[in-house]
Amino acid sequence: MSLDVTWLGHSTVVLDVAGPASARIVTDPLLHRHAGLLRRRGPQPAEVWRDADAVLLSHLHHDHAEPRSLRLLDGVPVLTAPANARWLREKGLRGVGLGQAWHRVDAGGDQEAAVEVRLVHAVHGHRPMPHRPNAANGHLVRLRVPGEPGAGLRIWVVGDTEQYRGMARLPRLAGGPVDVALVPVGGWGPRLSGGHLGPVQAARVCAQVGVGVAVPVHWGTLHAPGGRHLPRGWMDHAGAAFRAAAHREAPRTQVVVLRPGESWSTG
Repeated sequence: MSLDVTWLGHSTVVLDVAGPASARIVTDPLLHRHAGLLRRRGPQPAEVWRDADAVLLSHLHHDHAEPRSLRLLDGVPVLTAPANARWLREKGLRGVGLGQAWHRVDAGGDQEAAVEVRLVHAVHGHRPMPHRPNAANGHLVRLRVPGEPGAGLRIWVVGDTEQYRGMARLPRLAGGPVDVALVPVGGWGPRLSGGHLGPVQAARVCAQVGVGVAVPVHWGTLHAPGGRHLPRGWMDHAGAAFRAAAHREAPRTQVVVLRPGESWSTG
């Protein structure tokens, strides 16, 4: 079994899971040149997100849920909290509300195996939006192999959140250790509001959960108009800072820092 992770910037990642079952999953898709008022540094993402089998949507803040981008993935189920799914359906999108059960999303392979997704808790109550639901969640993705408990592959798509005590239960919910985590480590400005992880907090989360490989996201991509260089160099700081913090706080976690458009594979 294998996993290819391609970071397209901010929280948009393409996960290609292959093995006894397979699926292409896209997280929080921002697929245009810019995201509303926020400016993107660098070119529009390459179209490696095409032929997706599912979209994972963490919450409805504008830097995560952009209807224009979601419509590029026309017909692909968007897996999110029930309140968010209802809002998406009102926009003509295929919102699928998940609960605590696992949802099968694989597109091919052994029909006895499955790529499955479930919601997990996130604490992200700052900056509520009166015109959109404010539900927030992360996701667990696993490749389940029948007859082999604990085998397979487990991915944690953290979503925007602060650290909370219940994170320690995630390996039990996933059915084994978290092999790969997509961990937010920054934002679209030099200062983070509540409900976010900075580099040090993200490293401590990796230690708390026992993450095998951490890929930092939610940094170095978006900025407010005129704010790219204020203060100087802020957009390039978070990835390296997370690597250094993980070396101290989570020495058993391998950190893979990507640039937008770059990929990493389990082999």
